[in-house]
Amino acid sequence: MSINYRIKELREILGLSQAKFAKNISISNGYIAEIELGNRKINDRIIKLICAVYCVNESWLKTGEGNIFISSFQDQETEHAMRIFKRLSPKFQQYVLNQIENLLELQNALLNDGK
Repeated sequence: MSINYRIKELREILGLSQAKFAKNISISNGYIAEIELGNRKINDRIIKLICAVYCVNESWLKTGEGNIFISSFQDQETEHAMRIFKRLSPKFQQYVLNQIENLLELQNALLNDGK
């Protein structure tokens, strides 16, 4: 089963339309439709957003192994952070997501330099 199929499966488990699922991770519903059809590759940014917004186990999303959702302690922390995040304006939400992406890239660069 491909990551594209797991994204569709996740969306259906959550009971969300493509439009709602896509909106929550700041992409177009057309883009999510193309992902689900296997016509688009999924980049790390989309993976990170799906995992953060929907409390999904990144390992499951990438490989299909493990639990779909992260542990309950992490769920509670993530749920609290998401409640705060959802109160932000859409423009500021995008700013925060961009900053998180930049921090992840910096972390990866630092980790790779240490090897």
